[in-house]
Amino acid sequence: MSDIVGFIGLGVMGKPMAKHVQAKGYPLVVSSRSRPPIDELVALGARAGASPADVARSSTIVITMLPDTPDVERVLEGPDGVIAGLQRGAIVIDMSSISPVATRRLAAKVVEAGGAMLDAPVSGGEIGAINAQLSIMVGGDATAFAKAQPVLACMGNPERIVHVGAEPGSGQICKVCNQMAIGGALAGVSEAMALARKAGVDPARVRQALLGGFASSRVLEVHGERMLKKNYVPGFRTKLYQKDLRIANETAASLAVAVPATALVSQLINALVASGGADLDYSAMGTVLFDLAGLE
Repeated sequence: MSDIVGFIGLGVMGKPMAKHVQAKGYPLVVSSRSRPPIDELVALGARAGASPADVARSSTIVITMLPDTPDVERVLEGPDGVIAGLQRGAIVIDMSSISPVATRRLAAKVVEAGGAMLDAPVSGGEIGAINAQLSIMVGGDATAFAKAQPVLACMGNPERIVHVGAEPGSGQICKVCNQMAIGGALAGVSEAMALARKAGVDPARVRQALLGGFASSRVLEVHGERMLKKNYVPGFRTKLYQKDLRIANETAASLAVAVPATALVSQLINALVASGGADLDYSAMGTVLFDLAGLE
């Protein structure tokens, strides 16, 4: 095992992902905005990087897992950023969910610096990260993907690591599609739960019946249960889903694609954030529709 992995961004998702890479025997160099997760990884044998550039100088594969597009741009392009310290032939894997347009621009800069870049956003939330069962959607050079695949397999289900396309940004486009599809399903489940409750029909029984038919889905199974139990402890925070939907709407507009359903879901999520739900799980979107129906 010759690769040294740099991991930048040890948040709710990044920390367990980095731990899985380390547990598989890869030497790890880490960096993050807050010190406690760095110390936790260092106690397990990682080395703390002094800056993103320092991480890159020490690594053949650099992974970033950051909240939004500006964070990735700063970490990669900053004066002490990854590109400034990148080894020739190194691979940068951005596993954040960011703008496909920005991804294409960043990938070109990484290539200019002598490396390769993969965009590899994930689906599965905190639980998927903890259990190393993430779905990973990868865009970028096929040779780089083949080399990076063993590292990606440390964090995700090998059957759900998909090379979407060789064009930079392909993985981010796929993640946009993922968030759009989830949003439509989440709105439908929320409306169904609201209707059942307002009609005086047991929503738990409705959900049970629907799970046995064509309406069955992971959203109905997982988030429908959250709505029944009013359990909105975050697996994926609403404010991050709001950011993903912003990217979805911007991407659709840049390509002249109409996304009226996604626009409506975006407004429901905006209403949830405005009411103080930014740090709740995004399945709390159902509470907006419950409130509109006059339900407590």
